[in-house]
Amino acid sequence: MMHPQAYNQHFLNQFFSDIPFQTLLTTFDMLDDTLVWVKDKNSRIVHANQYFVHQLGFDSLEQLLGKNDYEFSPLEIAQQFLDDDQKVLQGQLVQNRIELNILRSGEIGWFETSKFPLHSKDQEIIGTYGVSKRRDDSAIPLTAVTQLENALAFIRYNFTRDISVSELAEHCCISISALERRFKKYLQKSPKQFINEIRLEYGSHLLLRSNDTIANIALAAGFSDPNYFTRMFTRHFGCAPSDYRHQKRGGDLPQ
Repeated sequence: MMHPQAYNQHFLNQFFSDIPFQTLLTTFDMLDDTLVWVKDKNSRIVHANQYFVHQLGFDSLEQLLGKNDYEFSPLEIAQQFLDDDQKVLQGQLVQNRIELNILRSGEIGWFETSKFPLHSKDQEIIGTYGVSKRRDDSAIPLTAVTQLENALAFIRYNFTRDISVSELAEHCCISISALERRFKKYLQKSPKQFINEIRLEYGSHLLLRSNDTIANIALAAGFSDPNYFTRMFTRHFGCAPSDYRHQKRGGDLPQ
């Protein structure tokens, strides 16, 4: 686990002098429904808008500076964010991704998130930045992704049980082919792939939040076959569920 480092004003001035959108940072404070953050290469907060600060329960940005996600998010959520940071630091982009998150209240929430590498004037990657907006069922549709709103809402409340593509299409009052095209166009994956990824993300949360067996977690996440869950999990996360749990939590836990 990384240890936070206190930032002084000299360091901040030096850091921001290399960021082309420095003058825009304070503008993000006007956003009252979107999280905005900037991190250095060690995933420590260098800047965040006021909405981000308040959502985490802090009074000022100064209380967040130099901290990483482990210090203000549950373990499984923090690990997800830090894993993303490492991918983005390698030059990958996360754009308009609809992702499942577990809120502090335990409620399941959907977020539309984009994350990018932060480049210096010399084009060196010096950190990351991102924005994340919670997708509320009652929110006014603003993006093309909202053409899938009914499908996403249905998956949100039913992903832990068996969902067929035909049932999903019928719920949305469109044909299976039209549903497939919309998922491919806006999410770059099929409905079945999306449902499985949501289940796998949920399964990863359960692995870190509970001491339940892999078989029971597979069932709780919507997989009727624990062996299939293990194969899909290994493909998605790069390691088996038991190894994932051991790496993130350590200790002797049930398999």
